[in-house]
Amino acid sequence: MIVFYAIAVACIMAAGIYLMLDRNVIRIVLGTALIATGVNLVLFLAGRLGPTDPAIIPAGTYVLAEGAGNPLPQALVLTAIVIGFALLALAAIVAYEATRTLGTVNAEDMTAAREEGDPFTGEDEEGSETR
Repeated sequence: MIVFYAIAVACIMAAGIYLMLDRNVIRIVLGTALIATGVNLVLFLAGRLGPTDPAIIPAGTYVLAEGAGNPLPQALVLTAIVIGFALLALAAIVAYEATRTLGTVNAEDMTAAREEGDPFTGEDEEGSETR
């Protein structure tokens, strides 16, 4: 069963990388979301798969019982979901504003910053002075 999960995570990560290598800004954002989902699955699968005892420390002891589930991967996944959602929301807003302002979804055509020139030398792409 673990091989099935490994193949599923590999497919999700491969699809995310494929989408991130595209020039379309929307696909880049969706690829980032898929990679975040793949990482969440890897973190979740790092815990034990299958029936386990709850992660409760019995009275009078200081450690988990033998065979208890590890709560750390679940806490990490929950944190990663929140961070991934915030990253996705920010990336979607930036992509929307860039698309609306520049009028294109192609990342290669988004050259507004390049046309302004180098802020350190004061020259634009053609080498003429911009200041």
